[in-house]
Amino acid sequence: CRSSLCLVQLFRGGRNPQPRRAPPPPTYRADRGDTTESFPLDFTAVEENMDNFMTQVKNLAQSLYPCSAQKLDYDMKLNFLENTSVTCNDGSPAGYYLKESRGSRRWLIFLEGGWYCFNKENCDSRYETMRRLMSSSKWPQTKTGTGILSPLPEENPHWWNANMVYIPYCSSDVWSGASAKTEQSGYAFMGSLIIQEIVKDLLTKGLDNAKVLLLAGSSAGGTGVLLNVDRVAELLEGLGHTGIQVRGLSDSGWFLDNKQYHCTDCVDAVSCAPTETIKRGIKYWGGVVPERCRKTHEGEEWNCFFGYRVFPSIKSPVFVVQWLFDEAQLTVDNIQLTGQPVQEGQWRYIQNLGIELRNTLKDVPAMFAPACLSHEVITRNYWIDVQVKGTSLPRALHCWDRSLQDNRNNKAPPKGCPVHLIDSCPWPHCNPTCPTIRDQFTGQEMNVIQFLMHMGFDVQKMAQQQGMDPSKLLGMLSSGS
Repeated sequence: CRSSLCLVQLFRGGRNPQPRRAPPPPTYRADRGDTTESFPLDFTAVEENMDNFMTQVKNLAQSLYPCSAQKLDYDMKLNFLENTSVTCNDGSPAGYYLKESRGSRRWLIFLEGGWYCFNKENCDSRYETMRRLMSSSKWPQTKTGTGILSPLPEENPHWWNANMVYIPYCSSDVWSGASAKTEQSGYAFMGSLIIQEIVKDLLTKGLDNAKVLLLAGSSAGGTGVLLNVDRVAELLEGLGHTGIQVRGLSDSGWFLDNKQYHCTDCVDAVSCAPTETIKRGIKYWGGVVPERCRKTHEGEEWNCFFGYRVFPSIKSPVFVVQWLFDEAQLTVDNIQLTGQPVQEGQWRYIQNLGIELRNTLKDVPAMFAPACLSHEVITRNYWIDVQVKGTSLPRALHCWDRSLQDNRNNKAPPKGCPVHLIDSCPWPHCNPTCPTIRDQFTGQEMNVIQFLMHMGFDVQKMAQQQGMDPSKLLGMLSSGS
């Protein structure tokens, strides 16, 4: 970006524009043997409008940042753990991707998701079909961050300049395991130990100077955040780093231990009831859960894998992001949303799921829960587009960040900056900002009405229940009301 162009952008839109003289030709200095362009700045237009001026400066800074994209290396680079005794399932070294942001004291550590396996048979099957989730042998050398891991301010307005860490999931244990490979299990399950070792590793790379550490994750990684955020805080405190504020961001990891729509044989993690897989898995993995939750559910520690049961015992601040109609939850509940239209019993089950989720989230102080049918969001490039009651997810996270700072400084929370956001409309995708749904067979985008009709939605019956004319109901759905 040329400085003259930037000046035009900087002063455009001031409330009291004054006529300005054209700047004199650029002057040149010969410092240290190089030639530097120098432009004078005219502040006349903003003398009485400093707030607007600072907003323009911030916008300018964000717009200039991508101008030098060719010179910047956005990718996170692969680092393997020096402690080779902490491994992936198959004994290959665990590791992480890192993009440092020198000068920033904010760190974001992201836990990848990807289901799990809970016995030798389905772990063997997983190893054959999804080896990258059990081994580091073919991990690429670099990874590009998206969503909240993006280094671009237009995609990630509040965290773009943080130190970014992406931890690939290769332990198949919902980030809970702490056991080495044995002949009986055939695999190592070290998810919890991997997090601990990586945090220790990062202390030698600048984390020791951090002000805020946000432990984030999606799906199994989101559950992993709930299981590990306090352990990370305790680890840092025990090593003397008491000034680092540890927080959690759990995306699509708030599962319910509800009754399936219909029961099936427990063969793998998808067909088996959530409670049953976790009961079997926690024994097979040697899984560890937060100490306060373990004491509450002694002998039934599997309870701690379910968000609403573990959350009350967590001391660190945690922000929960959860679709009210989560696709992974519906899958383990044996609701199939492809092929034939949904039956009336399934439709009722889906609506009840939304009600149950709302009930479990009502006491969570910081949360974002859109009425959408989807799974995972914080690393998607459309994460900035979804809104609940007019507030986007990045904005809600920024408000949460501010409220935590204000709490520490004994200030009142900022007004007009909500952190508890949950949709009240009752159907999947009744929020018009939900991600696009595509027909699985044709690939065509579906609007809300097409989607609801595919789901078996009866307009006449629903209008009657709501006490309104069917055409009015259709009009409301079309406009996203």
